[in-house]
Amino acid sequence: MTVNVSAVMFLLLGCDQLLAMELHAHILEKPGSQVKKRLSLQSTAEIQSCLVSSGDVGCGMFQCFSNNSCEIQGLHHICLTLLHNAGRYDSQGKSYVKDALRCMALGLRQRFSCVSRRCSAVKEMVFSLQRECYSKHNLCLAVQDHLDTMGNLVQFQLMFPAGPFVELMNFLLKCGDEIRTWVGQRLRGQCEQHWGALCSTFTNNCPLSQLDVPGHPTSPPPSIPGPVTPVDPLQQPTREVKLEDMTPARLTDNATKFDLSLS
Repeated sequence: MTVNVSAVMFLLLGCDQLLAMELHAHILEKPGSQVKKRLSLQSTAEIQSCLVSSGDVGCGMFQCFSNNSCEIQGLHHICLTLLHNAGRYDSQGKSYVKDALRCMALGLRQRFSCVSRRCSAVKEMVFSLQRECYSKHNLCLAVQDHLDTMGNLVQFQLMFPAGPFVELMNFLLKCGDEIRTWVGQRLRGQCEQHWGALCSTFTNNCPLSQLDVPGHPTSPPPSIPGPVTPVDPLQQPTREVKLEDMTPARLTDNATKFDLSLS
């Protein structure tokens, strides 16, 4: 785990959202890095064969992704945890969980053969299926009265590298105040066990109430390095960003000088 990832995680926990971890994963797949940018032919063939032979019910389909050259980890563990705890839900909650998992399994089988072998494309296929199936089959309603059943999934160490666990956390953080607060506090507490007061420092930057408003800008206090609040382009001075300004050592110093937000 690198220092850069740690710093990103601090900021993300501060805003109770983990979306920017996908940016870090994307940076690792830039042309300058040759590490596992594509599924190997062997991994592709093995996954395809596994998907065809696995049943639609249970977690066998998700186990097909347990070992792959794109490091897409967590689908099988998520499935096992949800099914193991489904007995604690009411009949409707059980139906939500089983339907969501079946939606994911069928989607993986149908879409995998059509997606590029690029890791970014495979990951986006998996993540989009998670968002689609969890929302369509009301996973929020299934877990809202049984948050303790999600404890094995809401684990700080599972957030690295960014993958299905992070996507699940992103989904849960949109399930309402109670679930979002529970997830945020749990991850924050685990973060503090690893890095102490640093986590608490960053978590004070983004009030929870701001997350309920779509598109609401979140601006950190001026004393904390971070993205500046957008201003009128006519009033904002322009400056050429030099290559040396993009080194990790200078990103923090430059954060208040440039608008580095992604459009």
